[in-house]
Amino acid sequence: MAGIGGLVLLALAVGAIAYGGSLLDGIPTIPDRDSLWAIRRSPGVTFLSHDGALIATRGARYGMRVSLADLPAYAPKAFLAAEDRRFYSHGPVDVWAIARAARRDLEAGRAVQGASTLSQQLARTLFLKPDHTLKRKVQEAVLAQRLEEMLGKDQVLELYLNRTFFGAQAYGLDAAARLYFGKSAHDLTLAEAAMLAALPNAPTRLAPTNDYADAWSRGKRILAIMAGEGWITPGDQAQALENPPVLAPPRRGEGEYSYILDQAAADVGPLAGGAADLVVRLTIDPKLQAAGLASVRAGVAQGGRMRGVSQGALVALAPDGAIRVMVGGVDHDKSSYNRVTQAHRQPGSAFKAFVYGAAMERGITPSDVRQDAPIAFGHWTPANYGGRYSGTVTVQQALARSINTVSVRLTLEIGPDAVAAFARRCGISSIPPHPGPSIALGAYEVTLLQLAGGYQVFQTGGGRTTPYLIEEVKTTRGDVVFAHAPSAPIPVYDPLYATRMVRMLKTVITAGTGVAANIGRPAAGKTGTSQKWRDAWFVGFTPDLLAAVWVGNDNDRPMAKVTGGEIPARIWNRFMVAAEKGVAPSDFPWLTAEPQPEPQPVAAKDADTFEDQPPTLDGEDAQTRPQAPDDNPRGDSQLDGASPPADSADDPPSPDQTRESMRERRDYRDRLPPGYDSDPAYRDPPDRPSDDRRRRPPDAAPPDDDPYGPQTDRRYRY
Repeated sequence: MAGIGGLVLLALAVGAIAYGGSLLDGIPTIPDRDSLWAIRRSPGVTFLSHDGALIATRGARYGMRVSLADLPAYAPKAFLAAEDRRFYSHGPVDVWAIARAARRDLEAGRAVQGASTLSQQLARTLFLKPDHTLKRKVQEAVLAQRLEEMLGKDQVLELYLNRTFFGAQAYGLDAAARLYFGKSAHDLTLAEAAMLAALPNAPTRLAPTNDYADAWSRGKRILAIMAGEGWITPGDQAQALENPPVLAPPRRGEGEYSYILDQAAADVGPLAGGAADLVVRLTIDPKLQAAGLASVRAGVAQGGRMRGVSQGALVALAPDGAIRVMVGGVDHDKSSYNRVTQAHRQPGSAFKAFVYGAAMERGITPSDVRQDAPIAFGHWTPANYGGRYSGTVTVQQALARSINTVSVRLTLEIGPDAVAAFARRCGISSIPPHPGPSIALGAYEVTLLQLAGGYQVFQTGGGRTTPYLIEEVKTTRGDVVFAHAPSAPIPVYDPLYATRMVRMLKTVITAGTGVAANIGRPAAGKTGTSQKWRDAWFVGFTPDLLAAVWVGNDNDRPMAKVTGGEIPARIWNRFMVAAEKGVAPSDFPWLTAEPQPEPQPVAAKDADTFEDQPPTLDGEDAQTRPQAPDDNPRGDSQLDGASPPADSADDPPSPDQTRESMRERRDYRDRLPPGYDSDPAYRDPPDRPSDDRRRRPPDAAPPDDDPYGPQTDRRYRY
């Protein structure tokens, strides 16, 4: 039985101490006195914002170091009553306690009482694992003896009070007093001290914030023991019972920073290298974070109830990839699932930017024309939203109006592999290298953060960045453990092609499917909606900031025909208006002038023919442009028949500008690393490890139930 085993254990411990042996192999060495206060101390992490303001503290909470002389006399007595009332009258191992426990275990037929002294508990906390083995018990006894020889009884008790775990990440009596009662350990009442003394035995189960009744019941028993030992008077006991502890108001939660801190806590571990207490400076801007959360909550609340939207997310990046805002959901307290980094979903037409971006590299220009007409690829017959077709349209018009058939035609022209290679080069590594043609309509799942990072290639004029959340990690002593190294974006895309993409994406906002996002200053973006309205997206950027928005439902329940040009675009608009407040409007400084071809001689007889006249900015003569249908319920095809707005078209460049533009392009190519065209390091980022998150990549060839198949109710929309 356990009690008999205790007697045998005592004999073995004495023998091991006297003669040594295998039971003492690997026993830890006790360090000097000062080191005992820090040994095996769980690290705490203080998080600061980009500007150095305190955001939150996570990890272990340690209060002020307390001494016995500073505490009310009843506070340490309460712990002796709970754990080891004969502490000052026995050695490191209490023989009588072992005998008493053995008798009670025999009577009960099972282990019902422990016999470890307070010194043994401290030795186990500081040096050993909680293994239920004979070797651990023997080493525990030996270490308890060495601690008492080094420190004496008072300092052992003092160290115990400062290092014991009290639940809720609180270590030490002062941290527990502040956590549960909002006061220092010096100000504890008798009732409060008794309740705290009950916690080390079961710190989670007996935590007063978890089960107040059970914790106070245990505290009452401790008061009775203290009265029985003569440590308090009957009057003290009665007064404590009449004035039970009152818990401090719940601490304000981490609020808008909860999703950020979850991600930062996961990221900081590998960077810290096992360092103790840390100070971590994040890239987050508190004002922008507050604006982002308010925008998401307002957008979901105002449009969600009637439109079947329960969740939203937003992430905002500085041009160098620094994450300024991360809103992983509407309410972290209800769901800690981070929809910025964890949720993999189909981006729908928001992915078309990469289709058109790859097409620009293959010689296609915004003024080129394509047919918006029914198209089939095997059994796959992708259609436009609403089933309407416009005939001949320019590439610019097709992107602004998010025409599905043109995106598919471009993908088939250049090949799905080319689209995938470009997307992967932009940092979207979840896209397979050999996808099916449905990549044209965003069939392959991405995270919101991946999509935002990919769009930064357009924002920066062709440079790829890697989104990052942690700027610097220091110890509490000020030693730098990690610092993010500033670096220029890696060039992965020709600035001329990026210029064309930005001008087309501007038109999405000024006269296309994203007009609800228009903030009255140069901005570019793209809408996206997945099949059956399960996901709606908007990704947009100014020269200063990029933001990506998603709305939908975690259970994949379809929304009430919510498109990316509606709730997501309005959320983006609200956030960006707040973010850009006080910032002078400016255009993208790197925009490149279009090179002009050398003039060709024209035969006199053909000089006045219609075919030889220069095209309009849209690539069509005004007399032949298709007009917008009058029955469009949302009015989101305003580009039909219209020239690009002023902010997306340039005056024809002069010969000097043309020569300068061509020199800039040559300089750009000269800056590219050797072997750029063949080195995958500058084209495809490495694959990320797979995980158990939801993924539904379609087969290379669309199956019968492909979301873009012939069924009219399964079509991608803008």
